[in-house]
Amino acid sequence: MSSKLIRGTFILTLGTILSKVLGLLYIIPFKAIIGGEDAYALYSYGYTPYTIFISIATAGVPMAVSKYIAKYNALGEYEVGQRLFRSGMLVMSLTGVVSFLIMYGLSTPIAEIVLKGAETEYTIADVASVIKAVSFALIVIPAMSLIRGFFQGHQSMGPSAVSTVVEQLARILFLLAGSFAVIFILKGSIVTAIGVATFAAFIGGIASLVVLLWYWKKRKPKLDEQLLQNKGNLHVSLGNMYKEIVVYAFPFVMVGIANPLYQFIDQLTFNRAMAAGSQAVNYLEAYGTLGLTHKLVIIPVSLATAFAMTLVPLITESFVNQDRKILFRQLDQTLQVLLFITLPAALGLTILAEPFYTVFYGYSSLGTDVLKTYAPVAILFALYSVTAAILQGINEQRFTILSLLTGILIKLSLNIPFIKAFGTDGAVYATILGYFVSIIINAIVIKIFAEYPLRLVFRRVILIVIFNIIMLVPVYFVYLGLHSIMNPESRLQGLLLIMICATIGAAIYGLLSLKSGLADRLFGERLTRLKRKLGMN
Repeated sequence: MSSKLIRGTFILTLGTILSKVLGLLYIIPFKAIIGGEDAYALYSYGYTPYTIFISIATAGVPMAVSKYIAKYNALGEYEVGQRLFRSGMLVMSLTGVVSFLIMYGLSTPIAEIVLKGAETEYTIADVASVIKAVSFALIVIPAMSLIRGFFQGHQSMGPSAVSTVVEQLARILFLLAGSFAVIFILKGSIVTAIGVATFAAFIGGIASLVVLLWYWKKRKPKLDEQLLQNKGNLHVSLGNMYKEIVVYAFPFVMVGIANPLYQFIDQLTFNRAMAAGSQAVNYLEAYGTLGLTHKLVIIPVSLATAFAMTLVPLITESFVNQDRKILFRQLDQTLQVLLFITLPAALGLTILAEPFYTVFYGYSSLGTDVLKTYAPVAILFALYSVTAAILQGINEQRFTILSLLTGILIKLSLNIPFIKAFGTDGAVYATILGYFVSIIINAIVIKIFAEYPLRLVFRRVILIVIFNIIMLVPVYFVYLGLHSIMNPESRLQGLLLIMICATIGAAIYGLLSLKSGLADRLFGERLTRLKRKLGMN
């Protein structure tokens, strides 16, 4: 794997995983402050529409801008990218304000749709107030995303990683301090506390923007030196520039909006479907549980997100230079490393669903059952992100849109009947089928249009699957033995169980990978040198 891909992926992976872990850990004190799953459902009712708006406003920007800048940098036309950045800051600032006004104005209609069929103490006004509070973040996030894309286009992943972590830290600190103050100091309502918690997204965005502007000021002298090497052979008008950006960005927006759209479909249909199926559970609690398990499942997907963000400018560069050998090598390594890490993480989460849910959210039989069903979906989330990113890199964006719309149509068609039949798990089954079909479409397009041979990847995947089976069998029996003598409702004992099983699994998986040479082929010479030092060769 190229050093740029390894380094960039590592930096973005580290930043993304830190951000996701922080976004998972804060739920423990936050849930203690606001109460159970039904209160978290109110938080989700506000946050899920926000993720859709923010995806529309910004999801395509970092990748589209990074692809655009990487393309013209490869041609030596550095001025084109800098002109895009200068004008883009104004455009994205206006986009943020417009997005904020639209979401703020639609808060009540969205709340009416969301609460239709729900038996809950929360009113339409309550849900609308939460949506209004989170909408303020839209003012700053678009400009922030443009700066991230600019740095990624220069294959500098540090600013994006650092700003992501700072954004999450600022958001969480404000969220926890604000909600705690409302409940325990001001003796306010749960609705007010959750409104403050969602407004924290705006605070996080401001903190991230400050960090990125600091990086911009620090890097500006080097960027000015780069301009001195500008060839100046191409003169791209602003109109053509934005036309190209829109062509790049729209598929990225569609990819970025995929997960929020799947969640929004659940939000719109869950209560009515559960009622129609006569499920003997608290609908609001069940929906809150689904949202909480999603936050656990999304952790293994962090690697896929980082790969996708790093992959696009590199694939674009190889594609522009018509270097198919390097392109194939990048695709081989990316898909293999992705599955090498994501597969055991997702399967381990499936086996250890009960202690994982208990450690983060407290014991829940419903939560355990849903997480067992949901955990393997992380593999599909990861594969979809990366295969969609590959399509962007080879300029086949139209098929990204086709695969997403096909998956969404399947989710829409099956969600209500599946929830009626299977309860909360039905929503997960509909998601699985939707993503699976989208991935198949993406894979077929990659094979045809990139002429990419899948044989080597397929053989390595089989080997990875075999190693996972060998690893999971002893881990499963160790888990059963420990579970019989431990209290499943204890957070401390659940954490101990996870640590023991994860250590055993990692040791077996690592040993198999090192001894077979698979790890050497995936991670290159640095790992080989490390093995020599440890006397493993």
